[in-house]
Amino acid sequence: MSAALLTTREGLEASLIVGIVLAYLAKTDNREHMRVVWAGTAAAILVSIVTGALLFFTVGELEGRSEQIFEGIAMFSAVAVLTWMIFWMRRQAVSIKQDLEARIQGAIAAGSAIGLASVVFFAVLREGWETALFLFAISESSTPGVTAIGAVIGLAIAITLGVLLYRGSRALNLRQFFTATGILLIVFAAGLLAHGIHEFQEAGLLPMTVEHVWDTNAVIDEDTTFGEFMTTLFGYNGNPSLLEVVAWATYLVTALVFFLRPLVDWRPRRAATPAEQA
Repeated sequence: MSAALLTTREGLEASLIVGIVLAYLAKTDNREHMRVVWAGTAAAILVSIVTGALLFFTVGELEGRSEQIFEGIAMFSAVAVLTWMIFWMRRQAVSIKQDLEARIQGAIAAGSAIGLASVVFFAVLREGWETALFLFAISESSTPGVTAIGAVIGLAIAITLGVLLYRGSRALNLRQFFTATGILLIVFAAGLLAHGIHEFQEAGLLPMTVEHVWDTNAVIDEDTTFGEFMTTLFGYNGNPSLLEVVAWATYLVTALVFFLRPLVDWRPRRAATPAEQA
C-alpha cells in the first residue's frame, strides 16, 4: 500500500511535467521536438533504475552494525526528502506550468535540443531518485515482493491519471489529490523517522531510554499480514521505545500543522464592531 501510494504520487508528478511539456509543444506547433522530450524522459528513467539498483545491491553487501547505520541514514534521508517534496509541490503547484513553459520556449528559441531534453530529464530524474530512495526505505519494513507489486500498481495508476490529464480530463481535482496524498505521506514519513531511530538505537548511536513503552503485539502482531500493512503505511511498532514514540508524535503533529495551516483559518474570528455591522 505504501509503495503504491508513493509511486502513484511520484509517478503522477513526473507525468504532469512530461504532459505539460508535450501539451505546450502541441499548442505551439512544435511537435517535431516531442521525440527529444521522450528521449530525455527515457534517459531519466534509465538513470533512476540504475541508481536504485546500485542502492539495493550496495546495502545487500552490508551486515550487522554497518547495515543498521546505513538503513538508519536512508530512513532519515527519505524523511527529509519526502517532507521537502510535500511542501515544495504545495508551494510550486500554482506556477510550475508557467515556469516549465518559459524554459521550453527559451530552449526552442535557442535551438538547443539538449536544453529541451534537460527540462524533462532533470525533473523526471528527481522524481526517479526520490522513488528509489523511498522504495528502499519501504523495503526494510516489508517484503521485496509486496514492495515491487505495490510499486508497479502505483506506477500504472500514475500513468493512467497522467494520460487522462493530458487529454483534458477534469475528473481529478489535483489540489484535493495532492492534499490527501500529502497527509498520508506525512503519516508515512513519521513512521520512517521512528524506524530510522530504531535502527540507530540498535546500532548504539542513540540512547535506548525506555526500551518498550508498550507491547501490543498480542493484539496486532507485526509479523502478520495486517501488522506488516500497518508497519509499512503508518509506521506501526508493537513495542516501540520512548524516543521512537516522542519523535513520531512530534514530527506528525508539527508537519500536519504546517501543512494544513494554509488550508484552515486557525485564527479565532473577531466579532464585528457596531460600525462594521453598519
